[in-house]
Amino acid sequence: MIDRLEKELKDKSVLEQLTHLSEKFKDKIAFSTSFGQEDQVIVDLIFKNNIPIRVFTLDTGRMFEETYRLWNLTEKKYGKKILIYFPDQVEVENMVNKKGIYSFYESVENRQECCNIRKVKPLKRALENTDLWITGLRSQQSVTRTDLNLLEFSEAYSVIKFNPLLNWSLEDVTAYLKSNNVPYNELHDKGFISIGCSPCTRAIQPGEDIRAGRWWWESKDKKECGLHVENQSDIKLSVTQLKNESYE
Repeated sequence: MIDRLEKELKDKSVLEQLTHLSEKFKDKIAFSTSFGQEDQVIVDLIFKNNIPIRVFTLDTGRMFEETYRLWNLTEKKYGKKILIYFPDQVEVENMVNKKGIYSFYESVENRQECCNIRKVKPLKRALENTDLWITGLRSQQSVTRTDLNLLEFSEAYSVIKFNPLLNWSLEDVTAYLKSNNVPYNELHDKGFISIGCSPCTRAIQPGEDIRAGRWWWESKDKKECGLHVENQSDIKLSVTQLKNESYE
């Protein structure tokens, strides 16, 4: 199925790809936004062209105020709603009561636990009854994303993952935002290139990797929250299985 979809999308623009996939997957297609620059490009394409794709976000409870302002501005600009998914209240309370408000600074395991509760589990709920998941990932974003493909199967969520901006540069992204007058997070102008939860994000310094400001106290080759990690060991469905599948 992946091979067939790749052929169908070949030589199409991102807008044409999104339109084609929305027609093919109907109400089984969704886009997750964290309101980053790449995500705002995709939001603009979907909302401005009225493409029937469900757009949602994960509110971890630790987001920057600037992110909330952008969220509100985006909904007002396009007259569209972005669906929200929260983490489980009891799980958050138990974690914080047991380990403290800043447990994620103490170890990678604690940080991954926090990300799992606040991000991964809500994402799994958001992707229920979804067959195709659109992301704003780019291969140049970090060393952990250089082997991404345009289309791949996520065994962790049992969906096909589509990365339409895979080969875009950061310059491509910012140029699109400027030429199309797309709102973006004001923190980007203050050195925050990759923006996540407030306690886990800092501005980067000149010459640093664009994701250096995320979980800066950890090794750069492990900087993922778990949303895009396949079962912690990057297990992917075999090519043979994918080629034998069909989607009608």
